[in-house]
Amino acid sequence: MTVYAEWENGTVDGNDIATDLSIAHERRFLVRAATLSTIRWIAIAGQLATVLFSQFFLNFDLALIPSLAVILISTWFNILAATFLPKNARLSEPAALGWLLFDAVLLAILLALSGGLSNPFCILFLATTTIAAAALTKRSAWIAVVTCLLLIVLIELFHFPLVRQNGEVMALPVIYRVGFALSLLVGIVFLAGYIGRIAEESLRMSQALAATQLALSREHQLSSLGAMAAAAAHELGTPLATIAVTAREIERSLPEGADKEGDLELIRSQTARCRDILAELAGIQRQDMVHFHKAPLLSVLEEAAAPHLHSGKRVIFNVEGHDVGDIAPQTPEIERRPEVIHGMRNLIQNAVDFAYTTVNIRTRVGRGRIEVRIEDDGPGYPAELLGSLGEPFVSTRNRSKSSETSYQGMGLGIFIAKTLLERRGVDVAFFNRRKRADKPGGATAQLLWLDEG
Repeated sequence: MTVYAEWENGTVDGNDIATDLSIAHERRFLVRAATLSTIRWIAIAGQLATVLFSQFFLNFDLALIPSLAVILISTWFNILAATFLPKNARLSEPAALGWLLFDAVLLAILLALSGGLSNPFCILFLATTTIAAAALTKRSAWIAVVTCLLLIVLIELFHFPLVRQNGEVMALPVIYRVGFALSLLVGIVFLAGYIGRIAEESLRMSQALAATQLALSREHQLSSLGAMAAAAAHELGTPLATIAVTAREIERSLPEGADKEGDLELIRSQTARCRDILAELAGIQRQDMVHFHKAPLLSVLEEAAAPHLHSGKRVIFNVEGHDVGDIAPQTPEIERRPEVIHGMRNLIQNAVDFAYTTVNIRTRVGRGRIEVRIEDDGPGYPAELLGSLGEPFVSTRNRSKSSETSYQGMGLGIFIAKTLLERRGVDVAFFNRRKRADKPGGATAQLLWLDEG
């Protein structure tokens, strides 16, 4: 995720960010071998206890030796894994899938030796598919699901019946076994799909929130530059004054005409220039501190739009239906926070990127509410994405043309803007305007401040 911060500073392009995020996405699928090994040890203990209890206490005549042989194979596999794999080893996706399918096949053999679908422990197939859906890619998860479905069909077709030691056959009615098989198949598909979707959304949201935090951190760093400038002015003022005084004293002590090149005069003049620059920086910082927490809405909007004023598109500010000229009208004060500025800047950037010629930033103030609309005269938001704008990794950009735009089609810009603004109590909505004879259509991002008092 460090690439994202570098890209924000202009040192890398969006393709690097997309690569970085995809790498983070892949890392989700590296499953710890110790986790699967622990699960298998639990399964081995449960299987062994169930087989022995059924054989010696419930008086079932099981295929005891083959069943114990299957459990022994699983045990030896776990011992080999613990011996040759480091404790912190992570399995690649194919290895993790093979591990899970191996367990599923052993489970199927045990069930086939002990009654098939008449054995209630068929439900354990859900463990294999749930782990696959939560930890592996969608493709691998569906391979696990299909394999388990096939194994369920096979153990119903080819299995040894449950027989008591007195010769009584324990067989459920066919209609019950068919119903149980169908419910098991539906449960596997449903749970795998549901768990996979939740895991995928959780990962995407965590990545997007991490990108949001990086963007906010960068904005806070920019806001602190003024304080650093003031500190530099304060710290450097004394040594510069000392240099100037020392140069003057040396000049006075020299015989007249000794400093033919005017070196001492040059030192004094350059020192004075440095003091003036530092005084100007300190003055800017004092002015910023007065308006640090609050500033007029129009000033905040102009600050947010500043990087895009020379993009080749017209950016017009409009207050209460009137375009802003040389004399700026009065607007109410709002919080001048880094997250507010960054959120506005992202929305303005999106509008500038998609506008044909013009972006209008309209402000209206009513009783208990402040409304800002960022409008462009572009093609508008795609209809199929309009309802999901603001979610992570939902992009309005054509990926084939993404190299021409700033966010490279990642779908994080609007998400970051919406998240940061809503954290400061700003309602954000997106819609398209209808094209009319006198007015172009286009996209609109609406920001709304409501006075809760």
